[in-house]
Amino acid sequence: MFNVEPLKFSTINELPNAWNENKYMELLERMDFDDISGIVPNELKEMCLMSLTDTTPEAAAKIVLEYVFENRLTPGQIDNLSNEMLEERMWEEYADISMHEKFFNSNQLLFEAFNGKFPHPEAVHFQVKVTANNEEDLVIFQNHAEAPLIRLLVKGMPSNTLIKRLFEEQLTSRDFKEAKDIIWQLRAEPMEGKSVLFDCVTSSYWFHDFKYAEDFEADTHTDE
Repeated sequence: MFNVEPLKFSTINELPNAWNENKYMELLERMDFDDISGIVPNELKEMCLMSLTDTTPEAAAKIVLEYVFENRLTPGQIDNLSNEMLEERMWEEYADISMHEKFFNSNQLLFEAFNGKFPHPEAVHFQVKVTANNEEDLVIFQNHAEAPLIRLLVKGMPSNTLIKRLFEEQLTSRDFKEAKDIIWQLRAEPMEGKSVLFDCVTSSYWFHDFKYAEDFEADTHTDE
């Protein structure tokens, strides 16, 4: 049995470390930008955004998708998605959830470049303190912590919350391979005694209900 104490919850529009100087440079290279070496590091993002807006939103989306997904999408898929992204929240709606985080990062950059012509990106960043009755019970979170953590956190969310409805079988079984793609970024920090602080970044699509969670006790289990 574990005691769960929600500590912080915020809505964010950009994932930590999603983009960096190297990625901006690589994207500029794909757009045939002249003399990238002459750009000072703190201006790389601005130049990247400006270069994207030198073309249409659809063409910019193709450039970003080709870079972010490399060879994971076919040219035909990229053509279709570059149009769908203008209206659809692909980080929530695309069938393959293992691609949701990359869709979010793509959309976030395009949203900034085109002043809102793409859907508004929303993710959540929260911290939760998990305390075990027995210290040895924390071993459940040592490897692939996403699955047991999600099974634990949903116990503090409403019965109609989306994860409970879509992943009812995975929450009770010992096979929840989708868990690693539901929680996009996870960091665990051991605390004094029998507690661990989990720092989580994920889509508001999955965890917006956790904003209202209060302290609770529940059990969980790991995958096989």
